[in-house]
Amino acid sequence: MSRARDGRLLRGAVLAVLAAGLVAPIAAGLWQTARAAFGIMPAIGATEAGLAPLRALLDVPGLGTSVTVTLVTGLGATALSLALALGLAAVAHARLASPFGTRLLAPFLAAPHAAVAIGLAFLLAPSGWIARLLAPIFGWVQPPGVVTVGDPWGVALIVGLAVKEVPFLLLMILAALSQVRLRQDMAAARALGYGPGIVWVKVIAPQLWPLIRLPVMVVLAYSLSVVDMALILGPSNPPTLAVLLTRLFSDPDIARLLPASAGALLQLALVVAAFAGLWSVERAARSAGLWWLRRGGRGVTAEPGLRLAAFGASALLALGALALVSLALWSVAWRWPWPAALPETWSLRAWSGNARGWGAALTTTLALAALTTGAALLLAIAWLEGEDRARRGRAGWAEALIYLPLLVPQIGFLYGLNVLFLQAGVTDHFLAVAWAQALFVFPYVMIALSPAWRALDPRLVRSAAALGAGPWRRLVAVKLPVLLTPLMTAAAVGVAVSVAQYLPTLFMGAGRVQTLTTEAVALSSGSDRRVTAVYATLQAALPFAAYVAAFAIPALVHRDRRALRGAAA
Repeated sequence: MSRARDGRLLRGAVLAVLAAGLVAPIAAGLWQTARAAFGIMPAIGATEAGLAPLRALLDVPGLGTSVTVTLVTGLGATALSLALALGLAAVAHARLASPFGTRLLAPFLAAPHAAVAIGLAFLLAPSGWIARLLAPIFGWVQPPGVVTVGDPWGVALIVGLAVKEVPFLLLMILAALSQVRLRQDMAAARALGYGPGIVWVKVIAPQLWPLIRLPVMVVLAYSLSVVDMALILGPSNPPTLAVLLTRLFSDPDIARLLPASAGALLQLALVVAAFAGLWSVERAARSAGLWWLRRGGRGVTAEPGLRLAAFGASALLALGALALVSLALWSVAWRWPWPAALPETWSLRAWSGNARGWGAALTTTLALAALTTGAALLLAIAWLEGEDRARRGRAGWAEALIYLPLLVPQIGFLYGLNVLFLQAGVTDHFLAVAWAQALFVFPYVMIALSPAWRALDPRLVRSAAALGAGPWRRLVAVKLPVLLTPLMTAAAVGVAVSVAQYLPTLFMGAGRVQTLTTEAVALSSGSDRRVTAVYATLQAALPFAAYVAAFAIPALVHRDRRALRGAAA
């Protein structure tokens, strides 16, 4: 009984911390943004009445086009990513579920969005690497006059988002596959005369959907409100809605803050409408799917479509790998004339000449990643340990609480949160940025750690208890060592998320907290490609190093145990 009470107390304490540090800031930020959207902003002395900010927003040139491009890129990238991830999982789930397959996805999961976008810009630009490789074939004596980056409909942005989201959704699908009866259902349906592809579409995918619905919603919300990738790959005039609002929020004229706040509510409304549309599509697909299942149709085949999706996903992953390689090449290139496929001369001047700048940004990035990841990991361990001691499973409301920061557009509440911090007298921009980043780091750390924690064999803990170990000793001596690999993986995920944060750092740091991400995005707008590549390479290398450590440290710690098992055998 005391153990259950301790568990409830621990869980209640964690819940209180989450309510104060996660839910309350988001709610307060949304409230402040909503007040400004209706003309109430006493902090700057702005008091336009009623719907004046909305009318000012509607007068912003290109607003309609920005909304249209936002919907096209956000919905298109989500639909494309989901289709390609499902197709690749259907064709190669057995190989991808292996440790090698999981490690193969690690570089794509680790690389920040901005670094991938900069690499793709180097790759897809009219004078980029792909055009250089094709120039001898087509006889191009100068770069082709085709808009491949920053195109008006955001095709490059859709490709960039898909490069990042396909690995994430694929990982979520592979995790969900462990919770369905894949082999049994496949065998039963094959015995009834159905082909493997149609079994996947008719039987397996409907079981997967409830398990991956929330991750798909996260991808949808992010794709509709992304800023850093849209700045690099998206159209510039007019840009996507999130980029347009970021420019309004950063305008020296403080009167622009009011229509920007109204636009933030519009951004939130777009995401809510997209969620409603997703729910409607789900309902329609459920009805159509039942009708399709009842018709039978054993002669129908889905293998060509699934193989095409798998090929598209593989091509995107290859494109992402080439983008990361192009970053490293440009960072050490010195003279790279058109149409040479590789640089004619190599140099480290871009690294040495800017060492002070990227060194300071790297130090700040590392400090933020360590602080936010450490806090998120401790909070996740406390939450899961409280669940165990209270003997309560995962609650639906807890799941919603964890995903909340990922479902609400950042532009919708970060400005309001910044106003709230200023009113409260919080002038330490570093701590403000760390707090804002932790809002997004904790959910991903929790998502990465919770499946392995909940799958831990309870007999290990019961055996330790039978030997007289108390709850804290069982945690420190049994659970944490056994779960070292998931803990390190969750920490690597936290580092990757922290490094990738652009908008929280830009808003809460007020330009005074310079990280690798903020500097890389700023430099991508027209600076020297070599310098930009240096910052983007470091930005991509830092999370990759964290993932390498996540694989290497448990292997080093447990190497003696493997030797003992081999000797016993």
